[in-house]
Amino acid sequence: MKIISWNVNGIRACVKKGFMEYFHNMNADIFCIQETKLQEGQIELDLPGYHQYWNYAVKKGYSGTAVFTKEKPLQVSYGLDMQNKEEREHEGRIITLEYKNFILVNVYTPNSQRDLARLDFRLDWEDRFLAYIQNLEKIKPVILCGDLNVAHTEIDLKNPKSNRNNSGYTEEERGKMTRLLESGYVDTFRYFYPDHTDKYTWWSYMNKVRERNIGWRIDYFIVSETLQERLVGAGIHAEILGSDHCPIELKLK
Repeated sequence: MKIISWNVNGIRACVKKGFMEYFHNMNADIFCIQETKLQEGQIELDLPGYHQYWNYAVKKGYSGTAVFTKEKPLQVSYGLDMQNKEEREHEGRIITLEYKNFILVNVYTPNSQRDLARLDFRLDWEDRFLAYIQNLEKIKPVILCGDLNVAHTEIDLKNPKSNRNNSGYTEEERGKMTRLLESGYVDTFRYFYPDHTDKYTWWSYMNKVRERNIGWRIDYFIVSETLQERLVGAGIHAEILGSDHCPIELKLK
């Protein structure tokens, strides 16, 4: 089984930059996107053989997530309450799909902002999200993917010293990621490549930053430890343009 996750930073713009070609070439079983930046009815994607699920933010042109899946899930929910299908995050950040053998969560974690103005909101959100994931775990193993807006360790960004205490690399945000992993979850890329450096998923749009690979690894596939023996591979497709993020891939038995 192949799953792809990609923060497209605006699906309408990404479609103009090769999204559909990449989508069809990958032929993924499940394809998750974040930061769709649109409202219902603003785009129609022709994806034969896929069921489409969208979670739109209330604010126009902001946030949003979507999942395209070959197999129809047993149930789908939006926001932090799988039992209440009408409960949606105003920012459209979470879609949860239950399958026979696992639960998939596609998430776009809030950014704490450059001046850390939203750090308190972010940390509270992290607490609620972990509780949500742990409740799902009681039902079935979890596969979590998306833009988690944090570089966990020093090798997950190019310039850790100069970015210390900046958004996405504060001790608080990194601590929440540590707590998540210590709660029984596996960072799949690090499972296969524990010491790889210079492997990033996001680059600033500043001049030639991506060309020089001055990036951050902030997009993840994280799975329940009980799924560890089913992991086949994890990849970062840094060569794929179309967004300031690149797609990531997970393969499982």
